[in-house]
Amino acid sequence: MLCSGNRVNGGKHGLPAMNNSTVNEKQALLFGLTAVLLWSTVATAFKLTLAQLTPIQMLTVACVISIISLVVICAYQRQLHLILPTFAANPTYFIISGLINPLSYYLILFQAYRLLPASQAQSINYSWAMTLTIMAAIFLKQKIRKQDYFAAALCYLGVLVIATRGNLLALDFDSPVGVGLALSSTLLWAGFWILNTRNTADPVVSLLLGFLVALPCTLILSLYEGAGWNHITTQGWLSAVYVGLFEMGITFFLWLNALKRTRHTARISNLIFISPFISLLLLSVIIQEQIHPATIVGLVCIIAGLTIQQLTPKRDNTHQQTES
Repeated sequence: MLCSGNRVNGGKHGLPAMNNSTVNEKQALLFGLTAVLLWSTVATAFKLTLAQLTPIQMLTVACVISIISLVVICAYQRQLHLILPTFAANPTYFIISGLINPLSYYLILFQAYRLLPASQAQSINYSWAMTLTIMAAIFLKQKIRKQDYFAAALCYLGVLVIATRGNLLALDFDSPVGVGLALSSTLLWAGFWILNTRNTADPVVSLLLGFLVALPCTLILSLYEGAGWNHITTQGWLSAVYVGLFEMGITFFLWLNALKRTRHTARISNLIFISPFISLLLLSVIIQEQIHPATIVGLVCIIAGLTIQQLTPKRDNTHQQTES
């Protein structure tokens, strides 16, 4: 999942500062659209991979691939020399951060995908941005506006519609554990970004360190689990590699470059709203998953809530334009 650029994370978390030499709106749009399109495919990749690998195996492979891709990116950016000093400067932070994301977050998210239709798991997980707003109010003492309460109500109504397949009064969940895991993943992801507000290190190096922390843990867990690897087909391996590259590795770099090259962060960030609908189409076409009408209704509620949450008063917009 990506960072949607809302009031909490827009312009923070060690994103590289924008300057006139890097601004290129066409490139920003190209990078942003490419990242969003790639992220739109990962729900399908999750399901294809989980058909053969356990969540722990899937995360182990994805961690290895992500580390390789991020090392290549760091080498390209001539940042390899920053890896050890960055970790040494704040080892506790990077250990905790890596245990949250990717380790705990993706293990819980993959298990949710295993128990739920991908369309449901993806849509529920998409409410993380609203969870972030609530947690920011608690931990960062940020003010919650009236529209945020309405947006939150709309988002979690959408979650309820999806989880119950539209049967709100009966509160009949197909997989209560799956729904609980999907919602738990939003807490972990939002918590990761809350923690990340105190991180001033390079974002690519920071992401790489998170995977380096998580990899030994996934290897130990996979050995403890004892699931075999011999049954995995070429398609299973390729799907896991794809997840490592385009959910966790390269696509983050593309998104980061989109934000780096634009003066209009909100405009680029709003591209994220395209992703879940493309994802539903791909799930329907590629793995023939039946998309329940309630999932579409619930997703629209979530997207509407997130859109309302991002709206700012006209006076704020005027102030921002004056500053720029």
